[in-house]
Amino acid sequence: MNRYPRDLRGYGATPPNANWPGNARIAVQFVLNFEEGGENCLLHGDAASEAFLSDIPGAQPWAGQRHWNMESIYDYGARSGFWRLHRLFTGRQIPLTIYGVASALARAPEQVAAMKDAGWEIASHGLKWVEHKDLVEEDERASIAEAIRLHTEVVGERPRGWYTGRCSENTVRLVAEEGGFDYISDTYDDDLPYWVEIGDRDQLIIPYTLEANDMRFATAPGWVTGQDFYTYLKDAFDVLYQEGREGAPKMMSIGLHCRLIGRPGKIAGLIQFLDYIAGFEGVWTPRRIEIAQHWQQEHPHTRWGRPSQMGEKTFVSTYGSIFEHSDWIAKRAYDAELGPAHDTAIGLHSALARIFRSASKDERLGVLNAHPDLAGKLAAAGRLTAESTSEQASAGLDMLTDEERTAFQSHNADYVAKHGFPFIIAVKDHDKAGILRAFERRIANDTETEFSEACRQVERIAAIRLEAILP
Repeated sequence: MNRYPRDLRGYGATPPNANWPGNARIAVQFVLNFEEGGENCLLHGDAASEAFLSDIPGAQPWAGQRHWNMESIYDYGARSGFWRLHRLFTGRQIPLTIYGVASALARAPEQVAAMKDAGWEIASHGLKWVEHKDLVEEDERASIAEAIRLHTEVVGERPRGWYTGRCSENTVRLVAEEGGFDYISDTYDDDLPYWVEIGDRDQLIIPYTLEANDMRFATAPGWVTGQDFYTYLKDAFDVLYQEGREGAPKMMSIGLHCRLIGRPGKIAGLIQFLDYIAGFEGVWTPRRIEIAQHWQQEHPHTRWGRPSQMGEKTFVSTYGSIFEHSDWIAKRAYDAELGPAHDTAIGLHSALARIFRSASKDERLGVLNAHPDLAGKLAAAGRLTAESTSEQASAGLDMLTDEERTAFQSHNADYVAKHGFPFIIAVKDHDKAGILRAFERRIANDTETEFSEACRQVERIAAIRLEAILP
C-alpha cells in the first residue's frame, strides 16, 4: 500500500462558485503580518540574530550577537510602519486580518489596542517568528499550545485563524488536531478555500500568498519600487475579476509587513492599488474569518468514501467489478501509489487502467473473455453482473425482436469463432442499430487489431461504471 499525500487535483476543471456575499466578483483580502518583537534575537532567547525579510541585502544570522541594524529595521515596522498602515486602512474602512506573532503582540500593547478598536481580526502567527522545520513534533505541538495561551492572554480571546509561515511538514496537522481553528492558512495551493480531513477533524484551509506579497521587496527577484508592487497587484486583480465576471469568483490574498510596505516609498504602490479597486463594483474586502464563516455556510464539508483512504477489503469489494469479473486489477491497483488525485472517476480509472495495460496479454485476454456476449445466453438466463445487465438494458438489448436476437446471436458466434474472445463495445455509447453496425464493421478486422479495440472498449466500459459512482 503506497499512498501519495499531496493533492495535485484540487477542485479540478470545475471549481465551486464561491457565491461571495452580494454576488461579489472577487474577494480581496488583506493580511498584515505583525512580527516585530517576535523575530530571532538574543534578547528573545535565540542563538542568533534575524536574517529574514529585511532591507539588509544578503543578511546572515549573527550567532551569539545582537544585530543592531536588523533590530532597528524591525523596530521601524512597529514604531512607524504599523501606524501608517493603520491610518491607511481605517481611513478606507477596509478591515485587515492580522497575522500576529504572540510574543510580538505581547510587546506591543498599543498596537494591539488599535487593532481591536479597528475591528481587525487577530489571527495567530505562532509563538515566535522562527523556523519550525527542525522542531520535533512534541516541541512544535507545545509551541502551538503556548502561542494560543499567550495570544489569548494578550488579546483577550483565542485566535480562530492560524498561519505559521515558517512551518514544518507537521504544522497543518498539528494545528488541526488542536481543534479550535476555523481556518489554517499554511498553504499556497489554490485561489479558493477548501476542506481537508485530518483524523476526525474537517479542517478548512484558506490558502495564503507569497507572490502578491510585499515580502518580495526583501527577496530576489522582487519589487524595487512601489510601482512594481502596484503593477503586479493590478494584473492579478484584473485576471481574477474577469474570472468572477465569467461566473467563477475567486479570492485574492495580499500579504503585507509593517517594516516593508510601511515605508513611504513602498506604500505608495499599495495606495495606488486601493484607489484602483475602489473604482470597481462587486469587490468584497473581508477579514479572513469572514471568508471562513462564509465558506462553512455555503460550502460545508461532506465526508464520503474516498478510494485512496479505503482498506483493501472495502476497496476491492467496491471496485473489483469495474473490470468484468477481474478483481485482481483492483487488488493490484490498491497496492500501487494512490492519492487524492485518484478519488475521482477519472483518477481511479487511470489507476485501474494502468494495471490493465501493464498486465500480460494472457491476463488481458482473460478480462476480454470475462465479458458476456451481447444479448447472449447469460443475459437470457439473467446471469449477468448488475453492471452488465444495466448497460445492456440501456441500449435496449433486453427488448429485442426475434429478428434482432437472431442477428446478435449469429454475429456473436461468427466474431468469437474468428477472434477467440467476445465482441465488446461500450453499449451506453450506442443504440441497437449502432451496435449492429459496429459488429458488422469490426468482425472483418484482423485479430490483433480487434484485440486492441476490445481492450479500449473494456477501458471505456470501466470509465462509464466509475462515472456512475464517483465524482
